[in-house]
Amino acid sequence: MTQSFLNAWPIAASNLRLAAPLWLLAVAALPLAVWLRGRARVPVLLVPFAAAWHRASITAASNWTAGCALAGLALLIGALARPQKVQDKREVRSQGFDIVLAIDLSGSMLSEDYERNGEGINRLQAIKPVIQAFIERRQSDRIGVVLFSGRAYTLAPLTTNHEWLAKQLDRVKIGLIEDGTAIGDALGVALARLDQSKQEANGKRKGAFIVLLTDGANNMGLITPTQSAQLAKARGIPIYTIGAGKDGLVPFPVFDDTGKKIGYRRIPADLDEGALRAIAEATGGRFYRAADTGTVESAFQAIDSNEKIEFQAKSYLLTTELFHWLAAPGLALFGAGAWLSRKT
Repeated sequence: MTQSFLNAWPIAASNLRLAAPLWLLAVAALPLAVWLRGRARVPVLLVPFAAAWHRASITAASNWTAGCALAGLALLIGALARPQKVQDKREVRSQGFDIVLAIDLSGSMLSEDYERNGEGINRLQAIKPVIQAFIERRQSDRIGVVLFSGRAYTLAPLTTNHEWLAKQLDRVKIGLIEDGTAIGDALGVALARLDQSKQEANGKRKGAFIVLLTDGANNMGLITPTQSAQLAKARGIPIYTIGAGKDGLVPFPVFDDTGKKIGYRRIPADLDEGALRAIAEATGGRFYRAADTGTVESAFQAIDSNEKIEFQAKSYLLTTELFHWLAAPGLALFGAGAWLSRKT
């Protein structure tokens, strides 16, 4: 009942609130103190300055003493109720996808069969700006990143902190993980990240997607791509697969012992397009061949056309304590009452 009254109080209609409103019940004891003031043999511990208050006739000085003491007590009780200024107490809800990007960092991603401004660039250099742009424009999505080559690792769990995520992607380079192509393990780790924040509808995960970017065929790992696709299908999670690179022989850089590029050699593209198509079709996703960066953009546009989910984005409650505005004058008035009691 007390809390309902406080909610209806004009102060609650503003940005102010009381963190411990039950302390205001102590205000009810103040009229009792006034009543006890006129009683004989009042214990000093029960009513402040009782000895000075109790006179054969109440003097003006004792009235000032009582007034200061009561006003000081009232302000101190108000301070104990902890008035606060609330700067943000809204609970924000937004709509978006849960997306995990699985990015291939195998050695073959160094193949320079893409171009930018007339110069050859490798596959990772071509894909990273597209991924960065995708993250920047999808502010309502929770996005995570899994990196893989011979093994699969989580670079970032699902997050809406896209600025932090972009910084993590800036540091990504080929050679961070032992070489190989563990597509099945990468999809397994991606599924695990999505399982950590489930939102289900009719027994299936809703609004979650995996985007797999690779230029090779699965040749390592504990889980096969087919097994991972079956798990994704059972959980209702589409997988969009993107095959990077061109067909045929592609230029691959040769480095000396110091890491300096000294030339090129031709290597055959080993993309398993059939396996990527099968993964996408089994899970309700789509396969894209990324001969250029435009097809990467097409994959993300296809994701846009799917159903969105609603999730809660936590907001922090920022408050400023205001108790000192009551405590300071309350102590001053209480001290004044004590000083006046000595004069009367």
